[in-house]
Amino acid sequence: MTEKKQKRILLLSVSAGAGHLRAAQAIEAYAGLEQHAIASHLDVMDFVPPAFRKLYTDFYIKLVNKAPALWGYLYHASHDAPRDSSMQRLRRAVERLNTRALMAQIAAFQPDAIICTHFLPAELLSRALRQHQLSCPVWVQVTDFDLHRMWVHEQMQGYFAATDEVAFRMRHEGIPADRIHVTGIPIMPAFAQAPDRARCAQAFGLDPRRTTILLMGGGAGLGSLDTIAARLLALDGDFQLIVLAGKNAAALAALQALAGRYPGRLLAQGFTSEVERLMACADLVITKPGGLTTSECLALGLPMIVNSPIPGQEERNADYLLEQGVALKAFDAVTLEYRVRLLLDHPEQLQAMRAKALALGRPRAASDVLAQVLAPSVTPEPA
Repeated sequence: MTEKKQKRILLLSVSAGAGHLRAAQAIEAYAGLEQHAIASHLDVMDFVPPAFRKLYTDFYIKLVNKAPALWGYLYHASHDAPRDSSMQRLRRAVERLNTRALMAQIAAFQPDAIICTHFLPAELLSRALRQHQLSCPVWVQVTDFDLHRMWVHEQMQGYFAATDEVAFRMRHEGIPADRIHVTGIPIMPAFAQAPDRARCAQAFGLDPRRTTILLMGGGAGLGSLDTIAARLLALDGDFQLIVLAGKNAAALAALQALAGRYPGRLLAQGFTSEVERLMACADLVITKPGGLTTSECLALGLPMIVNSPIPGQEERNADYLLEQGVALKAFDAVTLEYRVRLLLDHPEQLQAMRAKALALGRPRAASDVLAQVLAPSVTPEPA
Protein backbone atom coordinates (compact mmCIF):
# COMPACT_ATOMS: atom_id res chain seq x y z
CA MET A 1 0.00 0.00 0.00
CA THR A 2 1.36 3.44 -0.98
CA GLU A 3 1.81 5.79 1.95
CA LYS A 4 -0.15 9.03 1.71
CA LYS A 5 2.20 11.97 1.08
CA GLN A 6 2.45 14.50 3.89
CA LYS A 7 1.23 17.94 2.79
CA ARG A 8 3.47 20.88 3.59
CA ILE A 9 1.35 23.64 5.15
CA LEU A 10 2.80 27.12 5.59
CA LEU A 11 1.11 29.45 8.09
CA LEU A 12 1.70 33.18 7.72
CA SER A 13 0.81 35.68 10.44
CA VAL A 14 1.82 39.19 11.51
CA SER A 15 2.77 40.18 15.06
CA ALA A 16 0.53 43.26 15.14
CA GLY A 17 -1.25 42.19 18.29
CA ALA A 18 -1.15 38.59 19.54
CA GLY A 19 -4.32 37.21 17.96
CA HIS A 20 -3.01 36.62 14.44
CA LEU A 21 0.00 34.72 15.80
CA ARG A 22 -2.09 32.63 18.18
CA ALA A 23 -4.51 31.61 15.44
CA ALA A 24 -1.62 30.39 13.30
CA GLN A 25 -0.05 28.59 16.26
CA ALA A 26 -3.35 26.83 16.95
CA ILE A 27 -3.56 25.46 13.40
CA GLU A 28 0.11 24.49 13.60
CA ALA A 29 -0.56 22.61 16.85
CA TYR A 30 -3.38 20.61 15.25
CA ALA A 31 -1.13 19.86 12.26
CA GLY A 32 1.32 18.33 14.74
CA LEU A 33 -1.40 15.82 15.63
CA GLU A 34 -2.15 15.06 11.97
CA GLN A 35 -0.20 12.25 10.28
CA HIS A 36 -0.61 13.70 6.81
CA ALA A 37 0.59 17.26 7.41
CA ILE A 38 3.82 19.09 8.13
CA ALA A 39 3.22 22.69 9.19
CA SER A 40 5.58 25.62 9.59
CA HIS A 41 4.61 29.03 10.96
CA LEU A 42 6.28 32.28 9.91
CA ASP A 43 5.76 35.76 11.30
CA VAL A 44 5.95 38.07 8.28
CA MET A 45 7.60 40.69 10.48
CA ASP A 46 10.66 38.44 10.86
CA PHE A 47 11.37 38.93 7.14
CA VAL A 48 11.10 42.69 6.72
CA PRO A 49 13.55 45.55 7.37
CA PRO A 50 13.56 46.86 10.97
CA ALA A 51 12.14 50.25 9.96
CA PHE A 52 9.15 48.65 8.23
CA ARG A 53 8.57 46.32 11.20
CA LYS A 54 8.66 49.25 13.61
CA LEU A 55 6.17 51.17 11.51
CA TYR A 56 3.83 48.22 10.94
CA THR A 57 3.73 46.70 14.43
CA ASP A 58 5.05 49.20 16.99
CA PHE A 59 3.11 52.08 15.45
CA TYR A 60 -0.09 50.01 15.43
CA ILE A 61 0.29 49.08 19.11
CA LYS A 62 1.07 52.68 20.11
CA LEU A 63 -1.86 53.95 18.08
CA VAL A 64 -4.47 51.65 19.59
CA ASN A 65 -3.17 52.35 23.11
CA LYS A 66 -2.55 56.10 22.88
CA ALA A 67 -4.99 57.26 20.19
CA PRO A 68 -7.74 54.66 19.85
CA ALA A 69 -10.15 57.14 18.27
CA LEU A 70 -7.64 57.81 15.48
CA TRP A 71 -7.23 54.06 14.94
CA GLY A 72 -11.01 53.72 14.73
CA TYR A 73 -11.11 56.42 12.05
CA LEU A 74 -8.34 54.69 10.06
CA TYR A 75 -10.08 51.33 10.41
CA HIS A 76 -13.30 52.62 8.86
CA ALA A 77 -11.57 54.87 6.30
CA SER A 78 -9.40 52.04 4.99
CA HIS A 79 -12.46 49.77 4.75
CA ASP A 80 -14.19 52.30 2.48
CA ALA A 81 -11.13 53.38 0.47
CA PRO A 82 -11.24 52.52 -3.29
CA ARG A 83 -8.81 49.68 -4.05
CA ASP A 84 -7.34 51.51 -7.06
CA SER A 85 -6.72 54.83 -5.30
CA SER A 86 -3.21 56.27 -5.49
CA MET A 87 -2.74 55.85 -1.71
CA GLN A 88 -3.75 52.17 -1.83
CA ARG A 89 -1.41 51.52 -4.77
CA LEU A 90 1.44 53.26 -2.95
CA ARG A 91 0.77 51.24 0.22
CA ARG A 92 0.86 47.95 -1.70
CA ALA A 93 4.07 48.94 -3.49
CA VAL A 94 5.81 49.77 -0.19
CA GLU A 95 4.68 46.44 1.28
CA ARG A 96 5.98 44.48 -1.72
CA LEU A 97 9.38 46.22 -1.58
CA ASN A 98 9.74 45.38 2.11
CA THR A 99 8.68 41.72 1.92
CA ARG A 100 11.01 40.28 -0.73
CA ALA A 101 12.79 38.14 1.85
CA LEU A 102 9.45 36.61 2.82
CA MET A 103 8.72 35.62 -0.78
CA ALA A 104 12.13 33.94 -0.97
CA GLN A 105 11.39 32.04 2.24
CA ILE A 106 8.04 30.85 0.88
CA ALA A 107 9.72 29.60 -2.30
CA ALA A 108 12.33 27.74 -0.23
CA PHE A 109 9.67 25.98 1.87
CA GLN A 110 7.78 24.78 -1.24
CA PRO A 111 4.38 24.60 0.47
CA ASP A 112 1.47 22.53 -0.78
CA ALA A 113 -0.88 25.10 0.77
CA ILE A 114 -0.64 28.41 2.62
CA ILE A 115 -2.96 29.71 5.35
CA CYS A 116 -2.85 33.45 6.11
CA THR A 117 -4.09 34.62 9.52
CA HIS A 118 -3.44 38.27 8.65
CA PHE A 119 -4.49 40.30 5.62
CA LEU A 120 -0.95 41.48 4.71
CA PRO A 121 0.38 38.10 3.46
CA ALA A 122 -2.97 37.40 1.77
CA GLU A 123 -2.66 40.63 -0.21
CA LEU A 124 0.96 39.90 -1.18
CA LEU A 125 0.17 36.37 -2.30
CA SER A 126 -2.91 37.42 -4.25
CA ARG A 127 -0.61 39.42 -6.54
CA ALA A 128 1.93 36.57 -6.70
CA LEU A 129 -0.82 34.16 -7.80
CA ARG A 130 -2.14 36.62 -10.35
CA GLN A 131 1.33 36.97 -11.87
CA HIS A 132 1.97 33.19 -11.76
CA GLN A 133 4.81 33.56 -9.25
CA LEU A 134 3.09 31.12 -6.90
CA SER A 135 1.13 27.99 -7.73
CA CYS A 136 -0.08 26.52 -4.42
CA PRO A 137 -3.54 27.30 -2.98
CA VAL A 138 -3.78 30.14 -0.45
CA TRP A 139 -6.43 30.24 2.28
CA VAL A 140 -7.44 33.14 4.54
CA GLN A 141 -8.49 32.84 8.20
CA VAL A 142 -10.26 35.97 9.48
CA THR A 143 -9.53 36.36 13.21
CA ASP A 144 -12.39 38.61 14.36
CA PHE A 145 -16.19 38.54 14.44
CA ASP A 146 -16.13 41.16 11.68
CA LEU A 147 -14.81 41.53 8.14
CA HIS A 148 -12.64 44.42 7.00
CA ARG A 149 -12.22 44.77 3.24
CA MET A 150 -8.43 44.50 3.55
CA TRP A 151 -8.98 40.75 4.13
CA VAL A 152 -10.69 40.31 0.75
CA HIS A 153 -8.47 39.44 -2.23
CA GLU A 154 -8.64 37.69 -5.57
CA GLN A 155 -7.23 34.24 -6.28
CA MET A 156 -7.74 32.87 -2.77
CA GLN A 157 -8.62 29.18 -2.52
CA GLY A 158 -11.00 29.79 0.35
CA TYR A 159 -11.93 31.82 3.42
CA PHE A 160 -12.62 30.76 7.00
CA ALA A 161 -15.20 32.83 8.87
CA ALA A 162 -15.96 33.10 12.57
CA THR A 163 -19.75 33.24 12.14
CA ASP A 164 -22.56 33.05 9.59
CA GLU A 165 -22.76 36.84 9.65
CA VAL A 166 -19.08 37.20 8.71
CA ALA A 167 -19.69 34.68 5.92
CA PHE A 168 -22.64 36.82 4.75
CA ARG A 169 -20.37 39.87 4.64
CA MET A 170 -17.83 37.86 2.63
CA ARG A 171 -20.48 37.02 0.04
CA HIS A 172 -21.47 40.69 -0.04
CA GLU A 173 -17.84 41.53 -0.89
CA GLY A 174 -18.01 39.18 -3.89
CA ILE A 175 -16.40 36.04 -2.47
CA PRO A 176 -18.18 32.99 -3.98
CA ALA A 177 -20.21 31.07 -1.40
CA ASP A 178 -18.46 27.77 -2.17
CA ARG A 179 -15.13 29.24 -1.07
CA ILE A 180 -16.44 30.32 2.35
CA HIS A 181 -16.32 27.99 5.36
CA VAL A 182 -17.79 28.91 8.75
CA THR A 183 -15.36 27.28 11.17
CA GLY A 184 -14.93 29.75 14.02
CA ILE A 185 -11.59 31.26 15.06
CA PRO A 186 -8.74 28.77 15.64
CA ILE A 187 -7.74 28.15 19.25
CA MET A 188 -5.36 25.66 20.82
CA PRO A 189 -6.19 21.94 21.19
CA ALA A 190 -6.20 22.40 24.99
CA PHE A 191 -9.59 24.14 24.64
CA ALA A 192 -11.23 21.23 22.80
CA GLN A 193 -12.10 19.58 26.11
CA ALA A 194 -12.66 21.61 29.26
CA PRO A 195 -10.10 20.77 31.97
CA ASP A 196 -11.49 19.44 35.25
CA ARG A 197 -12.37 22.42 37.45
CA ALA A 198 -11.69 20.70 40.77
CA ARG A 199 -8.24 19.47 39.74
CA CYS A 200 -7.24 22.81 38.25
CA ALA A 201 -8.46 24.74 41.30
CA GLN A 202 -6.55 22.43 43.63
CA ALA A 203 -3.37 22.89 41.58
CA PHE A 204 -3.62 26.68 41.90
CA GLY A 205 -4.66 26.70 45.56
CA LEU A 206 -8.24 27.80 44.79
CA ASP A 207 -11.56 26.60 46.16
CA PRO A 208 -13.55 25.03 43.28
CA ARG A 209 -16.85 25.59 45.16
CA ARG A 210 -16.49 29.37 45.35
CA THR A 211 -17.55 31.75 42.60
CA THR A 212 -14.38 32.75 40.76
CA ILE A 213 -13.73 35.82 38.61
CA LEU A 214 -10.83 35.93 36.16
CA LEU A 215 -9.44 39.38 35.29
CA MET A 216 -7.17 39.25 32.27
CA GLY A 217 -4.45 41.84 31.64
CA GLY A 218 -5.08 44.78 29.38
CA GLY A 219 -7.21 46.88 31.70
CA ALA A 220 -6.76 49.97 29.52
CA GLY A 221 -9.34 52.56 30.35
CA LEU A 222 -10.27 51.07 33.72
CA GLY A 223 -7.09 51.81 35.63
CA SER A 224 -4.19 49.63 36.79
CA LEU A 225 -4.80 45.93 37.42
CA ASP A 226 -4.13 46.19 41.16
CA THR A 227 -6.57 49.13 41.45
CA ILE A 228 -9.29 47.20 39.61
CA ALA A 229 -8.57 44.09 41.70
CA ALA A 230 -8.78 46.07 44.96
CA ARG A 231 -12.10 47.58 43.90
CA LEU A 232 -13.52 44.15 43.06
CA LEU A 233 -12.28 42.56 46.29
CA ALA A 234 -14.01 45.30 48.29
CA LEU A 235 -17.39 44.14 46.93
CA ASP A 236 -19.74 42.06 49.05
CA GLY A 237 -19.91 38.38 48.21
CA ASP A 238 -17.98 35.19 48.76
CA PHE A 239 -15.86 35.02 45.62
CA GLN A 240 -12.22 34.63 44.71
CA LEU A 241 -10.30 36.54 42.06
CA ILE A 242 -7.62 35.48 39.56
CA VAL A 243 -5.65 38.26 37.86
CA LEU A 244 -3.33 37.66 34.89
CA ALA A 245 -0.64 40.34 34.62
CA GLY A 246 1.17 38.78 31.66
CA LYS A 247 4.74 40.09 31.31
CA ASN A 248 4.03 43.24 33.34
CA ALA A 249 6.39 42.70 36.28
CA ALA A 250 5.35 45.91 38.09
CA ALA A 251 1.66 44.96 37.91
CA LEU A 252 2.42 41.46 39.17
CA ALA A 253 4.37 42.81 42.16
CA ALA A 254 1.54 45.20 43.07
CA LEU A 255 -0.99 42.37 42.79
CA GLN A 256 1.10 40.07 44.96
CA ALA A 257 1.25 42.78 47.62
CA LEU A 258 -2.53 43.15 47.39
CA ALA A 259 -2.96 39.38 47.75
CA GLY A 260 -1.32 39.62 51.18
CA ARG A 261 -4.20 41.84 52.32
CA TYR A 262 -6.81 39.38 51.03
CA PRO A 263 -5.50 35.93 52.00
CA GLY A 264 -7.20 33.12 50.09
CA ARG A 265 -9.10 35.48 47.80
CA LEU A 266 -6.62 36.71 45.18
CA LEU A 267 -4.37 34.67 42.91
CA ALA A 268 -1.93 36.85 40.96
CA GLN A 269 -0.27 35.27 37.92
CA GLY A 270 2.35 36.53 35.52
CA PHE A 271 2.86 35.14 32.02
CA THR A 272 1.47 31.61 31.87
CA SER A 273 1.01 28.82 29.33
CA GLU A 274 -1.89 27.41 31.39
CA VAL A 275 -4.60 29.92 30.54
CA GLU A 276 -7.11 27.18 29.78
CA ARG A 277 -6.58 25.67 33.26
CA LEU A 278 -7.12 29.05 34.92
CA MET A 279 -10.21 29.62 32.80
CA ALA A 280 -11.50 26.23 33.92
CA CYS A 281 -11.53 27.59 37.49
CA ALA A 282 -13.56 30.68 36.55
CA ASP A 283 -17.26 31.52 36.41
CA LEU A 284 -16.81 34.95 34.83
CA VAL A 285 -14.02 36.58 32.78
CA ILE A 286 -13.24 40.30 32.55
CA THR A 287 -11.25 40.87 29.38
CA LYS A 288 -10.72 43.01 26.30
CA PRO A 289 -12.73 41.60 23.37
CA GLY A 290 -9.98 40.25 21.15
CA GLY A 291 -11.11 37.57 18.70
CA LEU A 292 -8.86 34.83 20.09
CA THR A 293 -9.41 35.42 23.81
CA THR A 294 -13.18 35.63 23.44
CA SER A 295 -13.19 32.48 21.28
CA GLU A 296 -11.34 30.68 24.08
CA CYS A 297 -13.93 31.90 26.58
CA LEU A 298 -16.80 30.71 24.38
CA ALA A 299 -15.18 27.30 23.95
CA LEU A 300 -15.18 26.83 27.73
CA GLY A 301 -18.63 28.39 28.22
CA LEU A 302 -17.38 31.44 30.09
CA PRO A 303 -19.57 34.56 30.39
CA MET A 304 -17.64 37.79 29.89
CA ILE A 305 -17.54 41.42 30.87
CA VAL A 306 -15.69 43.11 28.01
CA ASN A 307 -13.87 46.35 28.72
CA SER A 308 -12.51 49.22 26.66
CA PRO A 309 -12.70 47.65 23.19
CA ILE A 310 -10.37 49.14 20.58
CA PRO A 311 -12.47 51.11 18.07
CA GLY A 312 -12.82 49.01 14.95
CA GLN A 313 -12.44 45.25 15.16
CA GLU A 314 -12.75 44.95 18.97
CA GLU A 315 -15.88 47.12 19.00
CA ARG A 316 -17.40 44.78 16.41
CA ASN A 317 -16.35 41.78 18.49
CA ALA A 318 -17.99 43.31 21.56
CA ASP A 319 -21.17 44.04 19.60
CA TYR A 320 -21.39 40.40 18.53
CA LEU A 321 -20.87 39.08 22.06
CA LEU A 322 -23.44 41.48 23.54
CA GLU A 323 -25.99 40.63 20.83
CA GLN A 324 -25.56 36.92 21.54
CA GLY A 325 -26.13 37.42 25.27
CA VAL A 326 -22.78 36.03 26.38
CA ALA A 327 -21.21 39.29 27.58
CA LEU A 328 -21.83 42.61 29.27
CA LYS A 329 -19.77 45.73 28.58
CA ALA A 330 -17.92 48.01 31.00
CA PHE A 331 -16.58 51.37 29.81
CA ASP A 332 -15.21 52.55 33.17
CA ALA A 333 -14.49 51.25 36.68
CA VAL A 334 -17.90 52.27 38.02
CA THR A 335 -19.70 50.36 35.27
CA LEU A 336 -17.48 47.36 35.84
CA GLU A 337 -18.36 47.31 39.54
CA TYR A 338 -22.07 47.55 38.70
CA ARG A 339 -21.89 44.69 36.16
CA VAL A 340 -20.02 42.43 38.57
CA ARG A 341 -22.47 43.18 41.38
CA LEU A 342 -25.37 42.44 39.02
CA LEU A 343 -24.06 39.02 38.04
CA LEU A 344 -23.05 38.07 41.59
CA ASP A 345 -26.55 38.98 42.80
CA HIS A 346 -28.23 37.12 39.93
CA PRO A 347 -26.43 33.80 39.46
CA GLU A 348 -29.28 32.61 37.21
CA GLN A 349 -28.26 35.29 34.67
CA LEU A 350 -24.67 34.13 34.86
CA GLN A 351 -25.82 30.56 34.24
CA ALA A 352 -27.94 31.60 31.26
CA MET A 353 -24.95 33.42 29.76
CA ARG A 354 -22.83 30.32 30.31
CA ALA A 355 -25.28 28.12 28.40
CA LYS A 356 -25.31 30.57 25.49
CA ALA A 357 -21.50 30.76 25.44
CA LEU A 358 -21.20 26.98 25.29
CA ALA A 359 -23.66 26.88 22.39
CA LEU A 360 -21.60 29.46 20.45
CA GLY A 361 -18.16 28.00 21.18
CA ARG A 362 -16.19 26.34 18.38
CA PRO A 363 -13.36 24.63 20.26
CA ARG A 364 -12.25 22.58 17.23
CA ALA A 365 -12.11 25.46 14.76
CA ALA A 366 -8.41 24.93 14.02
CA SER A 367 -8.98 21.22 13.34
CA ASP A 368 -11.86 22.05 10.97
CA VAL A 369 -9.70 24.57 9.12
CA LEU A 370 -6.91 22.06 8.70
CA ALA A 371 -9.31 19.34 7.51
CA GLN A 372 -10.63 21.66 4.79
CA VAL A 373 -7.12 22.62 3.66
CA LEU A 374 -6.02 18.98 3.52
CA ALA A 375 -9.12 17.86 1.60
CA PRO A 376 -8.81 17.31 -2.18
CA SER A 377 -9.25 20.70 -3.82
CA VAL A 378 -10.09 22.29 -7.13
CA THR A 379 -8.26 25.43 -8.26
CA PRO A 380 -10.75 28.30 -8.14
CA GLU A 381 -11.63 30.55 -11.04
CA PRO A 382 -10.54 34.18 -10.51
CA ALA A 383 -13.02 36.05 -8.28
